[in-house]
Amino acid sequence: MEKSQSKVKLLKIINEFHLETVFVPENIEEITVHSSDVHRPGIQLSEEYYDYFDRDRIQILGKVEHFYMIKKSSEEQRESYEKLMSTGIPAAIVTRGLDIPEELISAAKKYNVPLLRTEDSTSSFMAALIASLNLSLAPCVTRHGVLVEVYGEGVLLLGESGVGKSETAVELIKRGHRLVADDAVEIRRVSAKTLVGSSPEIIRHFIELRGIGIIDVKNIFGMGAVKNTENINLVINMEIWQQGKNYERLGLDKEFTDILGIKVPSLTIPVRPGRNLAVIIEIAAMNHRQQNMGYNAAEELNERLTRQMQGLELTGNDLF
Repeated sequence: MEKSQSKVKLLKIINEFHLETVFVPENIEEITVHSSDVHRPGIQLSEEYYDYFDRDRIQILGKVEHFYMIKKSSEEQRESYEKLMSTGIPAAIVTRGLDIPEELISAAKKYNVPLLRTEDSTSSFMAALIASLNLSLAPCVTRHGVLVEVYGEGVLLLGESGVGKSETAVELIKRGHRLVADDAVEIRRVSAKTLVGSSPEIIRHFIELRGIGIIDVKNIFGMGAVKNTENINLVINMEIWQQGKNYERLGLDKEFTDILGIKVPSLTIPVRPGRNLAVIIEIAAMNHRQQNMGYNAAEELNERLTRQMQGLELTGNDLF
């Protein structure tokens, strides 16, 4: 398991949002963003108040900032823009396709700050940018395993090498489900309750099968057999069957796996010859979804048995 420090290249943001590059320094490929928060520097431009100013945030200049600044003299604009750019911000983005004053361009060039522009409105652009940064900069950990989407549920398969995770994933794909990641799963905590898994780009859509080698799932099974990201809803730990070990038979005791501080429901599935793991995982995914919808078969059976032991009469709906 490997944790990574989250950062995103500014070039990726430029390409993702099709931003116009009014000015970019020569080292643009090295510039990275570390904060998922963005900022509108109205109080900095008007009052020059820089206490508690976070220089790691991308600065957004919208209509309010634009029309306030053009009321100033050219010299006042130059001083305000230079003070903002001198803080070392990662980039400044002008929204609504507004005209950019020469004083702002000069300040950006003087301090080598990327100056960008978008046609989008300020509020909609900020919302989209924050959502993108929250995903890209979310706390991230890499786990050895396989992530598949089964009936809309993101199922993370964990286990020792050689236990059959990849082979099970191929069988699930043949049954109409989708592969997200094999071997290495990058997991990001995008909110207090949500984990999103994906594959490292270099091995995306590939699976390693011992005795065969590397296969390209997308080319063999088609585009419908793969997916780039998926929420992690259930963890299944696959382990070789251990004689004498007590495995869960009713499902009343709930297990959880802690990933980045979020407890994900988990199951332990013993592996031995003759077990159809793909079908078992399908049932596990459907049962998990059913539990989320408010029905738990194990609890229902337990309640029936309790009522019977208490001598209560079973109604017709209670019978099997």
